[in-house]
Amino acid sequence: MSKDRRGLFLNFFLLFLGFSLLTRFTLLAMAWPELDGGVRVLIKMFAAGFLYDCAAFSYPGAALGLYLLVLPEKIYAAAWHRVAVYVLFLISAFLLAFNLAAEYYFFYEFGVRYNFIAVDYLVYTNEVVGNIRESYNLPVVLPLVALLSAGALWLFRRRLAGSFAAALPLRRRLAPGLAAVAAPLAFFLLLDGRLAQVSKNEYANEVAMNGLYAFGSAFLNNELPYEKFYASMDAGAAFKNLRSALAGPGAGFKDGGLDIERKITARGPLKKLNVVVIVGESLSAEYLQAFGAAKGEGTLPNIDALAPKSLFFKRYYAAGTRTVRGLEAMTLSIPPLPGTSIVKRPDNGDFFSWGSVMRGLGYASKYIYAGYGYFDNMNAFYSNNGFDIVDRADFAGDEITFANIWGVCDGDLLTKTIKEADADFAAQKPFFYMVMTTTNHRPFTYPEGKIDIPPLAMSRKGALKYSDHAIGEFLASASKKPWFKDTVFVITADHCANSAGKSEIPVRNYHIPLLIYSPAHVKPGAVETLCAQADLAPTVLGLMNASYDSRFFGRDILSGRPEGRAFLSTFQKIGLLKDGRLAVLGPKKYLKTYKWDEAGKTVEPAPADEKLEEEAVSFYQGANYIYKKRLNRLR
Repeated sequence: MSKDRRGLFLNFFLLFLGFSLLTRFTLLAMAWPELDGGVRVLIKMFAAGFLYDCAAFSYPGAALGLYLLVLPEKIYAAAWHRVAVYVLFLISAFLLAFNLAAEYYFFYEFGVRYNFIAVDYLVYTNEVVGNIRESYNLPVVLPLVALLSAGALWLFRRRLAGSFAAALPLRRRLAPGLAAVAAPLAFFLLLDGRLAQVSKNEYANEVAMNGLYAFGSAFLNNELPYEKFYASMDAGAAFKNLRSALAGPGAGFKDGGLDIERKITARGPLKKLNVVVIVGESLSAEYLQAFGAAKGEGTLPNIDALAPKSLFFKRYYAAGTRTVRGLEAMTLSIPPLPGTSIVKRPDNGDFFSWGSVMRGLGYASKYIYAGYGYFDNMNAFYSNNGFDIVDRADFAGDEITFANIWGVCDGDLLTKTIKEADADFAAQKPFFYMVMTTTNHRPFTYPEGKIDIPPLAMSRKGALKYSDHAIGEFLASASKKPWFKDTVFVITADHCANSAGKSEIPVRNYHIPLLIYSPAHVKPGAVETLCAQADLAPTVLGLMNASYDSRFFGRDILSGRPEGRAFLSTFQKIGLLKDGRLAVLGPKKYLKTYKWDEAGKTVEPAPADEKLEEEAVSFYQGANYIYKKRLNRLR
């Protein structure tokens, strides 16, 4: 070991590598039941991981290297500076130990390293800090972090002392100092996320990555230019494919060209029905008995009982793994573009949307949210796209019986929805509401005494059962109202509770419920057609017999076309699911076909399906073109 300042740099480097390795082993143990590939994949995992660890360290390492390069020897050797170095080392160890705990919880929650979710969380510190405080046992976690960091300082104490034993002239500092400063530039230019793809198993790929490197990558790539990174084709051919895919009974396209504008002609006279869409936070299909939940547990007794009384869509899929992705798909009926959701992007107003169609039909359209709508930019998006806002700021004190950091409980939210409906009905205005719940979100807390699972359990099962209880009470209360008979109730989800899986896009973790309930107007039945969140708006408008000019990428699932398809996405990967095949597009013009076994719920590699891949490119390239050209703006 070097006895001069080079040894100090090395000690900080080893500290970083040690905690990175400890984090990787921790995540490896968590992912172990899902891993495959044997020793070969493990070797590749740790080899790639070492390189990403080096890349992640290179950025703070550059600052440290520059500091050690220019610092005069007199200051470096001073007693106060030695103390400062020990303090800095302890702080660094504490932050790395805290990061280990944070990565553990993030991986536990999402099954991945840091990604754009973590980047988003930086913006909304009030909600995130509150969620951490309410969800995790900090009085236990923080002392453990402190103990671990103190242990690291104790292990390195002699090595740190030794790094002050000898002086190092400036000329001998120059080469290592400049190398440290140049390292992040080299890693930035030469390294990207592809090296972490050590296996077809996505858990292995996530373990191979470094969390801090992944965080920086997500921060820099919050929106990915489609034209630069994704597979494309001739624009005219793409839109020809799009119009063919969106054609159907009642859809009359306007002049050809690079657009999908069409006139939707209804099957009969307009039914000016009220529409209430309840979007359940993280309401996976697997929680319903119809999709395999154990009978007798009664986690969702009200929704389970409602399914046979509703139009029940059995193959309905979420667009992504975040609330804003689901809201974007349902509101704009557009495939998920690479990067962050349109809800969170600038200049995201005045789009052709479900809200604009309903406003055009004379409806009072509202987005009703349990929390503060500034979160994830929801208020700005909805207020600029045909909706009035009702969020937590609009709840009077006596309207809140229980709330946590994410918002009022589902019961309070749905009681408020009843009041809004009463007011609009009294004003003789038909109403359209998008109602976003929050109870089924960690910390999973809810009012005492409502269900047989105590809220102190802080369990998802309890949160689900309470949310179902609130929906049951809401429908019971609504059934006594004069507006109930002419109201369509939609119960669905924003996304699934679990998003992680072995495959690039684990299709089973996008399956969500969709029930459309209106005893006087919607005949119960099961819909077996594959469909997606982008299809919700045109399908409900079809039930209402609404005629309108459309730029929706979704279709009325009940219009008669037997085949279906679904749009799915992660942050960088986008996919089209159809006929048991999944086409996946990714950066660097990546395009691959997989087989989706719906019965076994597995995704396996398959021979290239040129027709499916071409259709996938057409949808995503066309959606990007229309969004970038703002062709779906209101005129």
